[in-house]
Order: sequence, then structure tokens, then C-alpha cells
Amino acid sequence: MVNQSPPRPNGIGVSVKRVEDLRLTRGRGLYASDVKLDSMAYAAFLRSPHPHARIVEIDTSIAASMPNVLGVLTGADAINDGMKPIPHNPDWQGPPDAELRLPLGFDVFTSENMPMPPIIVRYVGEPIAMAVAKTAAEAQDAIEAIEVTFEVLPAYTDSKESTAPGAYEIWPGCAGNIALQAEVGSAADASDAFNKAAHVVRLETWINRINGVPMEPRTVVGDYSQTEDSYTLYAASGRGAVQTRERLATVLGVPLTKCRAVFGDMGGNFGTRNAFSPEFALIPWAARRVGCPVKWVGTRSECFLSDYQGRDLRSTAELALSADGKFLGLRGHNTMNLGAYSVYFWPLRKGLSMMQGVYNIPAIHFRGEAVFTNLPPTAVYRSAGRPEAIFIVERLIDMAAEEMDIDPVELRSRNLIQPQSMPFTTPVGVTYDSGDYPASMKEVLEAANWITFPERRAQSETLGKKRGIAIANYIEVTSGIPRERVELRVTHDGMVEFVVGTMSSGQSHETTFPQVASEWLGVPFDKIRFIANDTARVSVGGGSHSGRSMRLVTIALNQAIEALIARGKAIFAHITNLPDNEISYEEGSFVGPNGQSMDLWQVRDAAETLNSLPSNLKGHFEGIGDIVNRVGGYPYGSHVCEVEVDPETGVVEILKWTGVDDVGNAINPMVLHGQAHGAIAQGLGQALFEHCKYDDQTGQLLAGSFMDYAVPRADVTPPMQTLISEIPASSHPFGIRPGGEGGTTPALAVVISAIVNALRDYGIKHIEMPATPERVWQAIKHASESDQKTI
Repeated sequence: MVNQSPPRPNGIGVSVKRVEDLRLTRGRGLYASDVKLDSMAYAAFLRSPHPHARIVEIDTSIAASMPNVLGVLTGADAINDGMKPIPHNPDWQGPPDAELRLPLGFDVFTSENMPMPPIIVRYVGEPIAMAVAKTAAEAQDAIEAIEVTFEVLPAYTDSKESTAPGAYEIWPGCAGNIALQAEVGSAADASDAFNKAAHVVRLETWINRINGVPMEPRTVVGDYSQTEDSYTLYAASGRGAVQTRERLATVLGVPLTKCRAVFGDMGGNFGTRNAFSPEFALIPWAARRVGCPVKWVGTRSECFLSDYQGRDLRSTAELALSADGKFLGLRGHNTMNLGAYSVYFWPLRKGLSMMQGVYNIPAIHFRGEAVFTNLPPTAVYRSAGRPEAIFIVERLIDMAAEEMDIDPVELRSRNLIQPQSMPFTTPVGVTYDSGDYPASMKEVLEAANWITFPERRAQSETLGKKRGIAIANYIEVTSGIPRERVELRVTHDGMVEFVVGTMSSGQSHETTFPQVASEWLGVPFDKIRFIANDTARVSVGGGSHSGRSMRLVTIALNQAIEALIARGKAIFAHITNLPDNEISYEEGSFVGPNGQSMDLWQVRDAAETLNSLPSNLKGHFEGIGDIVNRVGGYPYGSHVCEVEVDPETGVVEILKWTGVDDVGNAINPMVLHGQAHGAIAQGLGQALFEHCKYDDQTGQLLAGSFMDYAVPRADVTPPMQTLISEIPASSHPFGIRPGGEGGTTPALAVVISAIVNALRDYGIKHIEMPATPERVWQAIKHASESDQKTI
């Protein structure tokens, strides 16, 4: 780092209170639904009632003639106006992930996702027409007057059904409905390992489909300037304003200069709002068609139907062990349910890269498939692919420990990758950078009072309850869009503007980014003005996903500070006639050997007013960092969950949660703890409650409201003790690892393993997610009946 400023009261490592909360807790946040433009009209969408159908005819005549209806638009209208498919990025290969090898002759299939399809609809909830009226109610009335004739086509909700022999092709030309087929590792090495094994455990499981259900429903405001022939989009997406603007221009078929994206606050994301939503293009397009700004606010029911969803992975996996409990090999087959469109292959790709977790498994071979069904598309829900991988390997380990009568902690200890082996390259080609996995596990076991658990179990028995405990170790590989840019500009009002292309959906960027800039630049925290989310000011940026924000922004920020200080020294040298090597930068000022000094703002005044300066030093006093970084981040940790099960009802209560997450270098511990708590809540939500349940025959969503789609509440969320470990990441110049996904990644495994541990007396080996009271009760009931039959 060019400026080694001393630690500051609001600098790195300090739990600075979130400055965002001064706005948000006082009702001063600005969300897309808060945007109000003059003469604004309102849109409503008619959505497909069928999971798969051909649109034979759409009659909009009655709807178009209704009072105050400004326009009724269909997919055919969009095509006629030159609208293009959404340019999703279903990348299936690239560092730092494992190399996916395709079968000989196999071609990856990517689908075209028209924002409003004119001919074929492929899931319930897909938009097929929209009405624009002077009020939202009138727009809703209009879409109910649209008449549509459908030819219903075969539909599938399950990846096993859509890939069965003779299944109807959801996309013509995509044989077997398989979009991607690949393998990692060595089949021969895995086969040899299993041939030598003394014990083999097998798991066949399904990681359930879920919805991100952010608090803020999808909302879009679109505007069109006839005089400038340009579009403005007001919305929010984890991809950030820059990436969204680029996709908007592509879909509308107009130059990038004709589009602007403006984002405000974002009421939750978790990955399912990273992809480009159809309404992002349809609403600005509608604004041009009707001649005034248009707003659409999705209802909660619409969002349940049409939000991008998450998870949905079927897996069959086996773990081979020696007689003394050493892991020899791991193999299996993962099938990702893409839904109707190939929006992302990342969950499959990331999962195949991390199947072995933090364990030394010499031989690995996995096959993977991504297949189409007639469900909403899946996206990159928090920690995409990695919770699935950790769930599989950690469940296998607990099953092996039970079968071999080895303590589960001891079995893990025998097989953890040791710190002296770092960097460690796995059999699938991913290189873990640094860390101490045994130390993480040891710390969480001590914090969770693991050794005294038998006493607590005995206490529960006296109350007629079954208590269980489990541990799960995890690691992630994070990447994301590799380019990021930071612009620092010293302004006339005594501030330093910090412009960046990320997008906060609760990660506290307004607090944590200025913390780093304040310390490194040597200026007070309150002198940093954070700017993001408007492409009129932000030119480059990848948004916030895959733990990229702090990891990449710090590298770009360092570069920007170096550029700013170098330019400031050159200006100061010109004014003082001092050589550069005699000038130092200290606490926001340039200082010469004889006490001469100018602070940043004095140098700024000189840059904009001093005529004798060379032309390259005149103008805005700013520094720019623009970087491309494809190096992965490898956060890791260990979590312990303790549960109590009521065998009479099947109700599971999580009594205690303890987690250790290594983030390399903690910028703001308070924010990291908050991130961990939220991530844990999301993970336990999937493990216990959440499920996008569809009718297998009709393709209709059965969990279309919070009456049917359960999420964790305050009364079921346990006390959490989250601990931060800081072993610097060797893959990052400042030792930073991502910190926003850790709690989710081990949560699925540790919850289910704890429940199974609680029910060990019944001989229960595994329970699928979500582990609802009914599912747990049924497992106990069936196990008891089996015992009675045996007797």
C-alpha cells in the first residue's frame, strides 16, 4: 500500500455503525417504487397460466378500448419493434473454477430468452402481454380483458422427467433437454480408489428449489426522451447499474449511449435478483410506445411466480474409505434443474469445483448435467452451488462415521487438508490458496462446548425430547465479473468522491468502502462521499455477487490512491520546485523536507486554477483504478448446530448455532457478523422450511404466498455465536476473503446432520430437505414401524 497511514478510529477493523441506517431507519431510503415522474402511467402483466403452451391467438381489442388504457402490448409487438433476447451469461467454464470437460461431440445449448415470448411460453408466470393505463387498477382491469387461445404442450417440473427417454423437447434441437453435460476429475483414479476401499457410503439426495423472497418486490420505472431518443431505467439488480445498462441496450437494440440505468436502495437480493429481468426491458420500451413514463410494481404473488429461483439439484454420490477412516475417493453425478431458460450454469460449475470441501480426497470424479424443465429459471442464489456441494460431502462423512463407528469429529480430523499443504490443488484442478482448516474446526468445537454435549442430551431425554449436534466444515471458491473500477476525485466542497460500480443490497458499502479509503488515503471518514448506481456517473462495474465487491474494490482502490498521490506529488513538485523523491504524503497532505505542505484540497485548487501546470496535470484532481482480476477467493470455516426434536410432533427447534468464518482481513466486524447471521438464517430456512412446491401434473405453483411458502421468523431463529478468523488470504494483496456467504454454505449440511444425530436411536440415516415437522414425524413413524416388524 502506497500510504501507510496509522489505524483510524473509523478505519479498517473497526465496527463502524452503518451510515446507511441513518437514512433507512428514518424512511429516507429511495427504492424503485419511490420513483415518481411527471405524467407517469402504470403497467400490469398478463402471465401464462400454463407451464408449456403455444400461443395461438391473443385478442387485445376489448382491453385496448377500455377507459384510460394507453396501450396493450404483446410479444409480437416487441419483435416488430426490434426487441432482442436477454443476453444472459451462462458461462460454463473459466478460472478459478475446475475445468469442465464435455463429452466428445457434445455442444452446449443455450436458450433464447425473449422478455415477452410471442409464440411459446415455457413456465407458469411468464409474461405474454402487458397493459399500460393511467392507474395501476385500470391496467390490471385491462389485462383481465385480454383473451388468449393456447395449445397446451407437454410439461415437466422434475429434471428426472424431462431427461427420461422419449421426453418432449422443451427447446427444439436440445436433445434430451440436456443443455450442458460435463465431468471433472478422473474416472479411472476414482474407480481404482473404490476398488481398494474397505468401506463405501452412498447418498442419493435432492437439494430443494427455493425462492429468494427479498422484502422488496421487483419494481421497474421506465422513461423515454423523444427529443434525445434515449431510455432511462430505474430499478435495482445485483449486477449493478453498468451491467444492467449494457443488457438494456442489447435487448432494445439501441446504442449504449441511448440508455441510462439509475438504481437506488435495494430491498434484498441474495443472487436471485442478479440476472436481467424481462420487465427491465419491457417497461422502458412501453414508455416509448405510450409516450410517458411507466411504472410497474410486482405483487408478491407475481414475484413468487416469476422471480428467478435457486438451488434444485439432484445428486447421487459415493465416498470411499480405508479401514482406518482415510478418504480414498469421491464420485457421483449432479443434475441441475435450469428451469425454462439457461440463465446461469454457475451453480453446477461451482458445485463440481468444490465437491471435496476442505478434505484431502486423492481421487475424485463427478459428472454433471444442466437440464431444462418448465419451471422459472434458476439463478445464483446465495453461494450458488457451494452449499449443495458441502451438503453432499458433509452428509457422506457423517454417514460414514455412523457406519464405521468413528467419532464424526475424529473422522474429519483424519482427513482435513493441513496448513503446511497450502496452496493445495484438488484432483479437479482447483487450487486453495491458504488457511488453517484444523484450527477453524478446533475453535468452533470449543466455542460450542461440544465436549459437554452428552450432558445436554441427557437433560433433553428427561423432557421427552431428542437432542442432536453436528458440525460442518466448508470452503467456497468465489469469482464474479472480473473487472472493477474506482474513481477518486477531490472536490471543491472539502470531500473526496469515491465512485464505484458495485451494488449494495445490504452489504453496507456506504460504510465499509469509505472505511478503507479513509485509512489508506489518510483523511477523515466523513470526508469520503460514496457514489454508485447511476450510469451517468459510473462507467464500469460488475455489481455485487460471488463475494466480489470488497475483494476487487480494494485492489482498484489501491490503484486509484496510488494514481491520485502520484499526480498530487507531481503538482506539489511543480509548485515547490522539489524533486519527487523528497516529497512524502502524510495524513491527507503532501509534505516537503523543509515543512512545506499542501493538503489534498489545496492541490485540487491548484490543479484547476494554476495556469503554469503542464496540461497533463490540469483539470479534475482525481485518481483512477481500473482492474481485471480473475483470481478466486477462498473463504472457509466451521459451523456447529444443536437441535432438539419433539418425537411426538416432529417439530425441530434449533437451540444454538456457533460458527467460525475466516475472512482473511475483517474490514468491519459488526457488518461481518450481520452478514453471517443473515446467511445462517437463509440456510436454516432452506433446511427446515422453504420449498417452491409445484404440482407434478399441472406445473402450477402450490407455494405462491407466505401462507404456503414458509420462511424463518424471529421465534425460530436461534441464538448465534459467530466468530471471525483472520488468516490472510495469500491470493489477495491485502489478505481479504469474501465474507457474505459463509453462514449459508455449511447450513444445509449442519442442520440436517444435527437432526439425524438427534434421531439416531430410531436408526434414521438421512432426512431430505426441507425437514418439516411432517417429514420428521413420518421418518420417526416409519422407523418405529420397521423396528416393530423386525421384532
